[in-house]
Amino acid sequence: MRNSKLIIKYDINIKFDKFDRQSVDDIKSIKFLNSAGQLISLGQFANITQGSGPSMLERRDRRTAVTIKSNLLGTTPGIISKQIDESIEKYPFPTGVEYKWTGDVERQKDSFGALTIAFIASFIFMYLVMVALYDSFIYPFVVLFSIPVAFIGAFLALNLASSSLSMFTMLGLIMLLGLVAKNAILIVDFANQKKMEGSSTYDALLQAGVVRLRPILMTTIAMVAGMLPIALAKGAGSEWKNGLGWVLVGGLTSSMILTVFVVPMAYYTVDKMKVKFAQWLGLKVENPDEGVENQFIS
Repeated sequence: MRNSKLIIKYDINIKFDKFDRQSVDDIKSIKFLNSAGQLISLGQFANITQGSGPSMLERRDRRTAVTIKSNLLGTTPGIISKQIDESIEKYPFPTGVEYKWTGDVERQKDSFGALTIAFIASFIFMYLVMVALYDSFIYPFVVLFSIPVAFIGAFLALNLASSSLSMFTMLGLIMLLGLVAKNAILIVDFANQKKMEGSSTYDALLQAGVVRLRPILMTTIAMVAGMLPIALAKGAGSEWKNGLGWVLVGGLTSSMILTVFVVPMAYYTVDKMKVKFAQWLGLKVENPDEGVENQFIS
């Protein structure tokens, strides 16, 4: 078995005294002693060129490194980093040259990863809490239908305000989970209460839409009015707050308008599916359409 050896090569930078590096010719005339004992000049076996290097030598993981810093105006770190990545993919670096993002871009990527986990965790915990409160695994899904309609308004508001997705807008999206679910909870809870009193699904949803519309409008308009000063702020350091404000304003507005239509339809569809599934199993359940004909006649 042959013995293998690991050979590691490092670049060595040598700097002469100022007296010995007055010109390129001084470098060329440096004498070396060869294996035959003869003195030869550096210019006889090497090409001497003049170049420039970094003012400070940096090393990262035992490799030479150069740090490039820049201040951004009129854009965000996420946008400029994406453009640079696309440019490097189109015009790649030479072999052996690598790059790594640090500073705001690195912190933003780490924050996005943590906030994504927090978003998923909050979504799951909110569902589990509603499962315990409703004593059902189905109706919490009806409440969760209010979240996608809120995201429609949130992203539309960001687009209209020319804001980008940042760490603070992600925080706003997480806040929306609880704020917009409130509207759906008002409708679903009232409909469940009326069904327990003997009303059909159709009648219960109609009453829930009429009775709960006023508290939905009152609470949502109050929250939107409270977020407008943050979204419209122009003072120093207001850039990071504007995105958070616009996410909440857009999400709450679209939720207020669409939840009263989407959630009752989702509730009614779920009850219809429960009836069909029960009929397939041979069970007898209340038809959610009872009362529809009388409603149209009256």
